[in-house]
Amino acid sequence: MKPHHVRIGFVGTGRMATALARGFTRELVPTAQICGVDPSEVSKQAFRTAVGKDVVVSAAADEHLKNSDVVFLAVKPQMMQSVLEELGPQLTPDQLIVSVAAGLTISRLESWLPAGSRLIRVMPNTPCLIGKGACGVSRGTLASDADEQLVSTLLSSVGVVEIVAEHLLDAVTGLSGSGPAYVFQIIEALSDGGVKVGLPRDMAIRLAAQTLVGAAEMVLQTGEHPAALKDAVTSPGGTTIAALHEMERGGVRAALISAVEASTQRSGELS
Repeated sequence: MKPHHVRIGFVGTGRMATALARGFTRELVPTAQICGVDPSEVSKQAFRTAVGKDVVVSAAADEHLKNSDVVFLAVKPQMMQSVLEELGPQLTPDQLIVSVAAGLTISRLESWLPAGSRLIRVMPNTPCLIGKGACGVSRGTLASDADEQLVSTLLSSVGVVEIVAEHLLDAVTGLSGSGPAYVFQIIEALSDGGVKVGLPRDMAIRLAAQTLVGAAEMVLQTGEHPAALKDAVTSPGGTTIAALHEMERGGVRAALISAVEASTQRSGELS
């Protein structure tokens, strides 16, 4: 099925659902082909405002959801079983189900879905809100190559997509799912450094954030190893090597590796 012909329903219309819907409608899917289900009036209104006035948003499952080709499950993991028990009669094997809930395994989700359901599990991150996300995608037992390709095409509208085996989704969670928080903390720390040496706070934040954006784009666009790019700006006896020495002394590299490992382990525990 071509993406621009797909009817998409969202169960849960919070921030991630909004980010995905906005991305899909930016280039691929007409707004009128998007619907949402959410009991929260605030969430429904925010979803409609962000995505478009043609979006149909209901408090409970209705014909629009039943007629959706793809249904995104965007509710909190602890709510998923009760939501699927209530939605079960509204879902059919003809629909492709996509879960964005962290920690819920394919086997568990499939046990809660109607028999024969085709499922794709996705681990996105919050930069999907601005079209700069990173998403890991794993295929369920009955999902096809075409299902995987469709979901990948849709998610490409909000960022980079990587197809991974499900056992690696915890690692995706640890690296890119939780990763924006690490980067926000790095930006805050760098701006604190800027303030300490005399820069105004707003300027320090802008410079720190843009430095991370620029460095990241260099990695992606050049394809060079980060270590090679680092060496290119590190002159003998210069300012950068002095700073890198302090980072090594402070254990920055080890702390970031440990952060990814801790988040990965916690994701495994939650699942």
